[in-house]
Amino acid sequence: MSLCGTDQDKERLVSRLRRIEGQVRGLCGMVEQDRDCTEVLQQITSVSGALRGVWVQIVGDHLRGCIAKAAMDRDDKLIDELIEHLQKIR
Repeated sequence: MSLCGTDQDKERLVSRLRRIEGQVRGLCGMVEQDRDCTEVLQQITSVSGALRGVWVQIVGDHLRGCIAKAAMDRDDKLIDELIEHLQKIR
């Protein structure tokens, strides 16, 4: 199964993930440079928020695409899988 959403949505996701990848490399550099704990924690918060944004976009696309179709088809498998993923969020 592939990602829901348009090719444009996927391009935006890839772009966001590449920015996050750069943030993580920067975070690694901060640790290697023995930067202040507060600065490192701030960067971790930023990366976490960016990843959460990607997660929200993918979940939204999944709800509008795969889950909507599954609901119309009365196929509970995908809905159950989504519920399982949602239960893992902390």
